[in-house]
Amino acid sequence: MLKRWLPAVLALTMVTACSWGGSEIKPEAGAGGDDKVSTEKVTFSYFKAGSGKDINTNETTIGKKLEEQTGVNFKIEYLVGDINTKIGTMIASNKYPDLMVPDGAIDKIVDAGAFIPLNDLIDQYGPNIKRVYEPYYNLMKEEDGNIYFLPMSAVVGDYLPNPNVDQGAFWIQRRVLKEAGYPKITTLDEYMDLIKQYADKHKDEGLTGFLSLTYDDKFFTITNPAMHLAGYPNDGAIMVDMQTKEAKDYGLTEETKRWMQKLNEMNSLELFDKSSFVDNYDQYLAKVTSGKVLGFFDYAWQVGQEMNNLKEASNDDLRYMALPIVYDANTKDQYTDPPSFVNNRGIGITVSAEDPVRIIQFFDNLLTDENQILSNWGIEGETYEVDDKGRFTRSAEMIRKTDSDEFRQSFGFKYFEYSWPRYGNGSTLPDGNSVGVERQPEVAQFSYTDGDKLILEKYGVETFSQLFAAPDERPWYPAWSIAFDQGSPAHIYGQKRTDLQKKYVPKLVLSSPTDFNKVWDEYVKEFNKLDVKGYEQTMTEEVRKKAKLVQGE
Repeated sequence: MLKRWLPAVLALTMVTACSWGGSEIKPEAGAGGDDKVSTEKVTFSYFKAGSGKDINTNETTIGKKLEEQTGVNFKIEYLVGDINTKIGTMIASNKYPDLMVPDGAIDKIVDAGAFIPLNDLIDQYGPNIKRVYEPYYNLMKEEDGNIYFLPMSAVVGDYLPNPNVDQGAFWIQRRVLKEAGYPKITTLDEYMDLIKQYADKHKDEGLTGFLSLTYDDKFFTITNPAMHLAGYPNDGAIMVDMQTKEAKDYGLTEETKRWMQKLNEMNSLELFDKSSFVDNYDQYLAKVTSGKVLGFFDYAWQVGQEMNNLKEASNDDLRYMALPIVYDANTKDQYTDPPSFVNNRGIGITVSAEDPVRIIQFFDNLLTDENQILSNWGIEGETYEVDDKGRFTRSAEMIRKTDSDEFRQSFGFKYFEYSWPRYGNGSTLPDGNSVGVERQPEVAQFSYTDGDKLILEKYGVETFSQLFAAPDERPWYPAWSIAFDQGSPAHIYGQKRTDLQKKYVPKLVLSSPTDFNKVWDEYVKEFNKLDVKGYEQTMTEEVRKKAKLVQGE
């Protein structure tokens, strides 16, 4: 295990998890607050800026148990329509749900004064919140010294890497590798050539060579590969030099030109799905699971359920293998995220909440080891087992059951694994077990099908992530978590940059190969009308500043 990444000057103050007696919640001695906390039933409203089915948390197994402990239920409302329109309406009316996860619009909520400061509430009612988050306070506080929301990436315990691929990768259908004799594929040219060879041999099957996701705020999925192919991790719109910490916008680089030209070439060969630029997210996901797509780039967290669905279908040939593709064979890939803390996303309590104390007490209760086990592993004997060495495991039947989207919804995993105060990805419990099921080595090994074991054997590894290089330490990572005020030059630049790419990337990919350079030159000319140098300078300063904060300088 890697020791968890922490700001060097901060030490972790260990606080024992709250104990329970009957129906009363007893705060930790010396934590402040009342000796008894009300467990009278109450429902709070919770808005989440994402797609999903509106639900009361007490309609799930996990939510019901948490309600029994605290008396608290949440009515979760998911986003319908445009996030900026939704948030704008809230701000104009000054009426909000009790708590919110506004995702990319969080800076608008903070700037509008819609979140209440949490400092005093945490000090008085949050011993577990303090235990989990205090090491990261220097990254969580706004300029006024207040904490307005709790991020979901605070690593607790020793950091445990994921045995499986949970970030970006070039995915390829396993039958393509199988037919080619399981070759070692490293470069983009090798990857695309293999897809072309397979498609040429199966012309009558209606196959799609390569698919891209471009819908709405997920447009980065088609542009980000440029930096990954060059050996950089997902730092947002920039590539950061490891030594100088100088930030460079990848949009104008030769790396991006090379990536766009490869997609243009695939399109000219009729191997790129032109509908990539008009399909919505659901249509894209349906194609991924159709069995007709040979390859695509994406982040595992955007296609995770679809991967599970393909696994449940029990046809290994139509499942995908994640590959760490780069431009040149001597480039070290950096697809795997280093340990990090994302400080521009989180959950906050709004000024409309009439009882923020009950909410903060619910948060604190959620951050006990016991309830982190409940929200990640579930119930012993039902969704996980404990062996004679104290290791958490899941049987093959439990794995099948908990991979089901229907079960994940009814049990509550879909609602409680993320979007709450939580132990971040890679966290471990005091006994060494992984907090996240997917990172428990025993579960990863046990969840592998015969097809998984075969392809792992063919590539000489025990887990899928072993094909990827270990991440280099980047104390600023991820740079995309650096927030800018609405209307600031950097924020405006980001919006204009995205608009420009949404206009020109389809042209670059779908144009005739003979016109590619002409379109590229036009794109560069328009891009240079933006204040690229000013943005890069700002990002360089912010990257260096964050690195110093993390390193305690």
